[in-house]
Amino acid sequence: MLTTLQTAYSDTRAADLAWALGREPLPALAVLDLDLAGAGLQMRLLGASHQVLLEEERGTCSETVACIPGSSTPLPLGVSKRLGEWEYEFAARVETLSEGSFAGRAQELLALVADHPHGLAGTFPGSPHAFTAMLAQRTEGQVRWRTWHAYPQEGQLVVTRTRVGVRMPAAAF
Repeated sequence: MLTTLQTAYSDTRAADLAWALGREPLPALAVLDLDLAGAGLQMRLLGASHQVLLEEERGTCSETVACIPGSSTPLPLGVSKRLGEWEYEFAARVETLSEGSFAGRAQELLALVADHPHGLAGTFPGSPHAFTAMLAQRTEGQVRWRTWHAYPQEGQLVVTRTRVGVRMPAAAF
C-alpha cells in the first residue's frame, strides 16, 4: 500500500533517528494491520518514521524508530534482546547515495513495497523521494520486517531489519 502522508515534510536528518522498545502506540499517519499466521502485526507510519506493534499468544513487542524529541537512545547498529519467550534482533545501516542513485533507489523501493500485500509506504509532500517504507513477513515461526527511511536532502537512506522469534531452549550436554 502506497499513500501520501498528510503532514508537512520537515528537514529531519538520518542522525536524528532514535530507537525504542516497548513504547505505547504513537499517533500514526498511516496504518496497515496484518495477520501473519496467527501473529497480529500493525505497521504504523509516523510523522517522523515508523512503529511496529506485534501481538501473539506468547506476548507483545513494540518497536519505534523515529525522531523522538528528548530521546536518549540513538539508532543502534544492532541490538539482540530476550523479550520473554522471544529473541528480538534489530540491525540498522545508513546508505549514502549520489543524487541520481538516490532517485533510482527510491523509485525501486517504492515500487517493491507499493503493491506488496504486506507492504506499507508513505511519501511526504514536498519531495518525491522523501518516504518511509515497510515490508513484513513470517517464515519458520519468525516475524521479520524491513524498513527504509529516505532523507533526500542528505542523500541518505536508513535501512533497518528486525527479526522476532521464539527463543530456542539451551541444548543440554
